[in-house]
Formats: sequence, C-alpha cells, structure tokens
Amino acid sequence: MSEAESAVLRAAKWITRPVDRETIQDRVYSQIKAMIINGEIEPGEAVTIQSLSEAFQVSAMPVREALRRLMAEQALTVLSGRSVGVPPLSPERLADLRRVRGEIEGTAVRWAAEKMTPQDLGELTRLVETLEDAEARSDSKLYVSANHHFHFRIYRLAGSATLLAFIESLWLQISPYFHVLRGSGNWHAANVAHRAMLEALATGDGPTAAAALRRDIDGAATILAARLGGTAKRD
Repeated sequence: MSEAESAVLRAAKWITRPVDRETIQDRVYSQIKAMIINGEIEPGEAVTIQSLSEAFQVSAMPVREALRRLMAEQALTVLSGRSVGVPPLSPERLADLRRVRGEIEGTAVRWAAEKMTPQDLGELTRLVETLEDAEARSDSKLYVSANHHFHFRIYRLAGSATLLAFIESLWLQISPYFHVLRGSGNWHAANVAHRAMLEALATGDGPTAAAALRRDIDGAATILAARLGGTAKRD
C-alpha cells in the first residue's frame, strides 16, 4: 500500500469518529460535576437521567455516560432503579477524606507557595475579601463559590495536572456536605484560616500555609462529624 493510500485510509477513519458526541458527553459531565461541587445536588436529593436530559436539552446517552463516570469517582451513587444522588457520608468515610485531603491538598499548597506572583496574591486577596463578605451577609451560594475558587486558584498554581485531578475527585466527594456548615460558626474559623494561608503564601512559606489549610479542613470535618452523628478522627 502506498503512502498516499494509507493517508486516505487514516483520513477516512478519523472522519467517522464521533467527535461531536464526545464533546457533548464531556460538556454534560463538566456541568453535572459543577452542580455537585456547588451544592446544587444536595445530599438525599434524587436526580434522574430524564430530568437532567431535559435540563441540559440533550439526549439520555451523554447524561448516562456522565453519571457513570461520576459514580466511578464516588461522587454519585444509585439511590433507586432510575435515580442517583450524593452518597451518604459515614464517619469512617469523612475521617478518611479528612486525612487524605490534608496530605494531598497540603502538598499542593506547599508547591504553590514557590510560584506565587503579585497577580496571584492580588486575586487570592480579593477572594478572601469575598469570603468575608459572604460570611457577613450569610450568603451560602456566594461563600461556597468563592471558597472553591480560592482553594483551586492555589491548587492550580502547584503546576501538577495529576495532583489537581486527585483534589477534584476529593472535592466531588466532600463538597455537597459543605452546606451543612452554614450557621455553625465554621465560616468564621475557615476565613481565619484562609487569611493565615494568604499571609503565609505572600512570604513563600509553604509549610505554614499548609498548616493553615489543615486547620481549615479539620475544623470543617469536626463540625460535619458532629452534625452527621459521628467522629472525624485526627492523625
């Protein structure tokens, strides 16, 4: 077979690949993932393929594939034959997530501390101010959104796509329960930790920033454990 004939066959093969379908599946996956992280799918709430298909105005297939991926990541679980939802958070699972988050997210913070620029610090400062404003106004939607942006602005600066993927998986499992923290006093303690992280990052002090992060994680886990009827074990 000549080189020209091989090129024609390769082109024909590429043309038949379902690019559009894969793009829709990825888009639907990203949208559902954002809904989970932002608390739009609350613990105990059942969602169906049909309801999501109608909301996104797509067929059932990309929704089904997205849900399958999210169940593999332990972000969702089957609640009944036709519905899925956020998995229950047992004391053991909460304690495990707390331990792993402290190690993996702490590593990202230490790495990010070495790469901070004035622009990065300016953006993080604005996010901390937004968090403090959300606390003062008791604005749950704003607080959850700003909290996610603050943490992931730092984690992306670590410069590791592999590490970031692990952290995203952890947040998919824990963030639906962040709404439980509203009115608990945790927002204030978390914002104190956020300020401490910001100050340490401004001086390039990775270990101190990571210690502040751990206080943030531990404080939330302790309150969640009490409200969910368990104990979040410490190392």
